[in-house]
Amino acid sequence: MYSMFNNYIFRGHFHHNVACMPVDRNSAYYNMNHPNRGIAVIFNHEVFDINSLKQRNGTNVDRENLQYALTDLGFDVRVFDNLTTKQIRDEVEKVASTDHTQYDCLLIAVLSHGEMGIIYSKDTPYKPESLWKPFTADRCPTLAGKPKLFFLQACQGDKLDGGITLAKRTQVDGDSAGYKIPIHADFLIAYSTIPGFYSWRNTTNGSWFIQALCCELQSKGTSVDLLTLLTFVIQRVALDFESNTPGNYTMHQQKQIPCVTTMLTRLLCFTRK
Repeated sequence: MYSMFNNYIFRGHFHHNVACMPVDRNSAYYNMNHPNRGIAVIFNHEVFDINSLKQRNGTNVDRENLQYALTDLGFDVRVFDNLTTKQIRDEVEKVASTDHTQYDCLLIAVLSHGEMGIIYSKDTPYKPESLWKPFTADRCPTLAGKPKLFFLQACQGDKLDGGITLAKRTQVDGDSAGYKIPIHADFLIAYSTIPGFYSWRNTTNGSWFIQALCCELQSKGTSVDLLTLLTFVIQRVALDFESNTPGNYTMHQQKQIPCVTTMLTRLLCFTRK
């Protein structure tokens, strides 16, 4: 048996990876008391080399609002504009190879065009899985057992949601022994819309999803757990927004619903540093 303490990963007799336990096995909440909140990366895309993709007017408002909200929560925010797929991959690998021992969590946000199963960089499409694969517990052990959050503002297709009108009815203490987790545990992936559907963006105020996310982070970011907060994000997008394009009947008065996939194993609260 040998160990590499600097990387907090040990390889035992049966070749099982072992990483340092950041919180007690039965804790209801993630440990958010590390010296630093963590790295937050924003990949913002406004212009593209691909002729079929229009300029994403309003995305810089999203970028600035998201940067402000995440900085206020204590994140080390790093913003990148209009990167190519290779540049995105390089930045993701750089963050994945960082020692996150002193960090609570990780957050990556992408603001771009997309289709079913792909997101666009400046020059080519890529699979969103490439954003989180480098952070699985076996590949990034200093984030093992810590939340890894991904927010994707992009279309997942071109289907439209016309909505429907609802009318009123007339009437511990746990043991501290080690434990094993799946390598894909502790991820959360929040999409601005459900698979196959269009995602709306206002050219002045930014996308519906990022507007709602920033509002909720600023009003409830330190007072409720993340899944509760995201429920209110979904509510805000679902109820407060509707497309207004009277000159285009097909696109007029359309709705949108975000979609959250969670593998979180505990409650996450951004307590003040």
